[in-house]
Parts: sequence; C-alpha cells; structure tokens
Amino acid sequence: MNRTIKALLALGMAVSLAACGGSSSSAQATAAAEGSAAATAASGSGSSESGKVYNVAYLVNGNLGDKSFFDSAEAGLEQLKADGRINLTTIEMGGTDEDKPKWLQTLYDVSDEGDYDVIICGTYQMPDYLKEVAEKYPDQKYVIFDDDTYAGQDSNVCNIVYKQNDLGYLIGTMAAMVTEDTTMEKVNPDKVIGFVGGYDSPVINDFLYGYIEGAQAVDPDIKVDTRYTSDYVDTAKAKEYGYSMINDSKCDIIWGVAGNAGNGAVEAVLESGNAWFIGVDSDQELTLSSDLAAVTLTSGLKNVGNSLIWFFDELDKGNEHYGERVSLGIAEGGVGIVTDKNYDKYLPDEIKNAVQAAIDGISDGSIKVDSALTDDGNTAAQALRDSVQPSAN
Repeated sequence: MNRTIKALLALGMAVSLAACGGSSSSAQATAAAEGSAAATAASGSGSSESGKVYNVAYLVNGNLGDKSFFDSAEAGLEQLKADGRINLTTIEMGGTDEDKPKWLQTLYDVSDEGDYDVIICGTYQMPDYLKEVAEKYPDQKYVIFDDDTYAGQDSNVCNIVYKQNDLGYLIGTMAAMVTEDTTMEKVNPDKVIGFVGGYDSPVINDFLYGYIEGAQAVDPDIKVDTRYTSDYVDTAKAKEYGYSMINDSKCDIIWGVAGNAGNGAVEAVLESGNAWFIGVDSDQELTLSSDLAAVTLTSGLKNVGNSLIWFFDELDKGNEHYGERVSLGIAEGGVGIVTDKNYDKYLPDEIKNAVQAAIDGISDGSIKVDSALTDDGNTAAQALRDSVQPSAN
C-alpha cells in the first residue's frame, strides 16, 4: 500500500465516525474528525443484487460533518456498505487552500493502488484534478457528483448532476401558495416572492426557471423579485437585497440560492420579522443557528447519497454510465424538499397537497419543467425572469 494512503488510514484509526442513512427529506451523516486529513476504512460483507461487492474509495476534499454534500454522500455509501453491497474506504483530505495539493496527490495515489472498482469525489473544486488523473489511469473508474465540467470527455468518468429545475418547481409551487395565504403568519397581501441567486448563470437560472414556472402554475400573476450577489460569499450584499425585497417589493418569502451568501438573506428575513426563508442543497434548518432556522420554512435538497445508491443500483442491473453526464431528478431521488419540522408545523394541508401533486406530476411526466441548461434555455429563463420582475425594480 502506498505510503500516503497508509498514513491517512493510520490517522483515520484514531477517528470515531458514525453515519446515519439518508431519507426522503434529507440524508445526513455525523462525524468527528481531528487533523487536516482523516480516513475511515471499513469492509462490508454480503452481496448485491448482481452478486458483486464493489471496492469503493470516497475522497472528500474537505471533512465530514458539513451536514451537506459530503455528509450526504457518506450516508449513501454507508448504507450501501451496511447492505453488503460495497467495501468502503473514506479519505478526508481537508478543505483549506493548504490542503489542495493533497487532493491531486491522493487521487494519484489511490488510482495507482488499483484496489478500487470505483473512486468517488464531488463538487466544483475537483474536476481539473480528476480529469488529469483519469486520463493517466484509463482503466480506473471514477464518479464525480454535482459537477459536469468535462462530462463525456473521459470514458472512465461518470458525472452525476441534479435537476435543479425540477426542484425549483416544487419550491415555486410552495412559495406562491404561501404568499397568497394571508392567514399565515408573516404573509402580506402582495403576491411577490423573492430569489437571491449567486451568479446570473445557467446553473443558477435553472433553479430560477423551475421556481418561476412552479409559481406561475399556481397563479400567473405572481411576481418574482430576482437578484444576484455575483459570488457565493457576500452575505452583506445578500442581506441588503433581502431587506429591499421585503421592504420595497413586499416579498414575504425568499429562496436563497447563493451558497454562504444566502445566509445574509435569511438574516434580513429574521431581523425584519415579516418574511420566511427557504434554504437550498441541504436541510438548512439543521445547519443554521436556531434563530435563523426558526424562520426557514423548508429547503430544496440535492440528495447526493440517494444518487450514489442509484448509481450502484444501475451497475447491478448492468447499466454503466461511465463517459456520461447523468442528470437525476425527483423520480430518481436526486432532488427533493424537506417536509418535516417547520414545513410540517406551519404549512396548511392545502399547500402540502399541492407540493405533493407537483412531485407526482413531475415523477410521472405529466408536468414538464423547462431547463436553463438546454440550447437557448438560459436566454429563455432570463426573459421569463424579466417578465415577472416587480415593477419597482
């Protein structure tokens, strides 16, 4: 075994890791980790439907305990291990700038070992490293989740992405019904909902496209105040936008799709006392402080753990997706919406039933949601965005 991996695994022996399985509302894992890199190696037993048990390495370009993408992936893989379908080695590589050289080196080291049927990594920070290594090891198979930068360019890499337009439709359906239900706390008579995005880009506008279409399916007269922070970290700008949306446009519910910057919007929601917030990607009621979580009505989810289970289900059926861009939506469990906690507590049955109807319609194909990721899709999304912007903006 390579020295780097031996060292990582030795360090991992001092770490206690506990993971819990994913669910329809969220997939979470809890972890305690010390040091800049820690690894957990574990072997399962049993067999999958196909009779094959896969050796899997999961490389985390960060640390477990994020209650988001990394934990969700780990939860799905731990479930596969518990079911006897994979042998799992998880390596935490650290997430600081100083750790980045370790990401590439670990990819090389694990690939050189030749011990794994599949090596898994994720997010937008890894594609350049993965492409370099994947081309040097054409017989090694890889999966990268939530990124399609080089999708289809390497026949040994599967890119898994998520149908955020479908997710947007569910959130838009709920938000539109909330803003029209003046019996709910914090809801005013104006039919305006908000969207704080990171960049005016196809991916962010894919969320937005579905959001607007879901809202318009409830009421074509709904207005959507859309603003972009042009980054994912500027909480001050997002907070300023949130205040303006609430005070000037009379928004009473805002969806933050701007990474950490979105936390600024939820701060404005809390301090105003006159609106609700919607989280994104992970269950933000679990990641925000208790006061901010209290005004977060729900979150739109990317279920990374579910998507990895789906991938191995496909392998068991003889369906390999290497060299492909795989986009997973509601039907495959790739995206979803948090339906417990505040959602269950505050939303009337009429709204819950409408969201479930949207889930069913998208799943059975009776509802088609447009995407900003198609040819001319982003242009169409921008045109629709501009047509529903409140006149004051």
